[in-house]
Amino acid sequence: MAQKIVEELRGRTIKSFLDILILSQLSEVTMSGYDLIALIHKKFDYLVSSGTVYSTLYSMERNGLIKGSYEERKRIYVLTKKGMEDLQSIKRANGEIRNLLRNILQLKTT
Repeated sequence: MAQKIVEELRGRTIKSFLDILILSQLSEVTMSGYDLIALIHKKFDYLVSSGTVYSTLYSMERNGLIKGSYEERKRIYVLTKKGMEDLQSIKRANGEIRNLLRNILQLKTT
């Protein structure tokens, strides 16, 4: 039972933070949607659907966070200046995000 809850929570968390995960990965290397799906599966042992990834990529592209272009029949995404600025803001808010999660889970710090 506990394992099922953890698996469900893992999926919900990955989907909720998918845009941040994409920004973070694209800050290091350009990737296709398929590459992102494979990376998430390898890194988090969770298979996110292609529909979820591609709809997030399209939304991020419309918002100017990433830019896609075709290379040999694959759409490759790169981080834009706006995407990098947003990622830096998120990184600066790391402590606040951790505190929010800690408060949600009502964990006490030692």
